[in-house]
Amino acid sequence: MASTAIAGDLEDDAICSVCLGYLTEPVTIACGHNFCRACITQYSEGKGTGTPLTCPQCRARFQKGEFKPNTQLNNIVQKIKQLGLKPGKGQKKDLCERHEERLKLFCEDDGETICLVCEKSRHHKSHTVVPIEEAAQDYKEKLQGALDPLRKELEEALVLTSKEKKKTTEWQRKVKNKRETIVGEFNKLHTLLREEEQLLLQRLEEEERETLQRLQENVTKLSQQSSSLQQLITEIEEKCQQPVVKLLTDVKSALSRYVSDVHCSYILGTGSAVMCAQRS
Repeated sequence: MASTAIAGDLEDDAICSVCLGYLTEPVTIACGHNFCRACITQYSEGKGTGTPLTCPQCRARFQKGEFKPNTQLNNIVQKIKQLGLKPGKGQKKDLCERHEERLKLFCEDDGETICLVCEKSRHHKSHTVVPIEEAAQDYKEKLQGALDPLRKELEEALVLTSKEKKKTTEWQRKVKNKRETIVGEFNKLHTLLREEEQLLLQRLEEEERETLQRLQENVTKLSQQSSSLQQLITEIEEKCQQPVVKLLTDVKSALSRYVSDVHCSYILGTGSAVMCAQRS
């Protein structure tokens, strides 16, 4: 089984990926892949002038005419041919499931690979059939053509994305600056309001202190006046209780002194004087 696998690998190396047959006059291109000289020459000439040449297998670029004969590989191919193996027997995946023949053609109508026997069948007889490599090359070119607008659209999307990111960054910067401005202005207002608050509280405190001091002084004066008046009332009441002779003794002098004391009370406070006058 191991020898069969090795034989299959050797057979794969001996097949040209262009014609799918055994290599004839195998040549090697720059990327290291091997092709029939006639196949790669025809492939190269089929490209238009100015179109870069790419390897049919790996798409690596190579220059026209830069082929190197591979004598050793040619000898291996000849030995494989002597074994009487048909090309592709080691690659079951490249064989037609119905006829076990090499898949060399592509049916455009059904979109599937077929063999030469399938082409002659009733089903594919009226269909458009082309060589498999030609079809692969055509569809590769179509796929490549589809990539260009997609790449262009991707490029435009990336440009728009970049612009939107810049707009986002710019907007965030503007919002940040405006936020800092608002906070700064309100901090100033808060500072002014705190200063105004402190000033008003200070003025109120001074007014409170002065008013309380004045009121306290008034209370003290009124207390003194009340005490004086109470003493005067007591003296007058005692005078009135004295016997007639004693009451009349020096009564004018006493009365004059009492009037003088009432006048002093009037000077200490108008309200007190009024009170004294009412009591008199």
